[in-house]
Amino acid sequence: MLGVQALVGGQLRWDIESACSACGFAVAVCGGDMPTERRDQMLSEHGPARLQVSSPPTKSVAIMRVLRAELGIDLKNAKAVLRRVLDGDYSGTLPEMEHLARTLRKSGIAAAATRP
Repeated sequence: MLGVQALVGGQLRWDIESACSACGFAVAVCGGDMPTERRDQMLSEHGPARLQVSSPPTKSVAIMRVLRAELGIDLKNAKAVLRRVLDGDYSGTLPEMEHLARTLRKSGIAAAATRP
């Protein structure tokens, strides 16, 4: 089974393909939120990426605004994610982290997706 996640037109997209070697039957699946098992597989195969922010603490409100909008989380959770981001402990797939980094940069916040 082959799977991919990528940024396409500024949006996260994913798809998987599988083919039977015996009969040739093939299936392709894509769409909305990536299934947890596929995301876990990608993290296992490629390792996590981290979101790094090098903006001053005065930008915390702007960072939380982006996190809330992009992750669909409330203020309490945005504060928790902000702490993890500032501590260098927020991770996910490389496309997920790059998507957040691009959105943060559009808001004037220096951000990058990195792999350890």
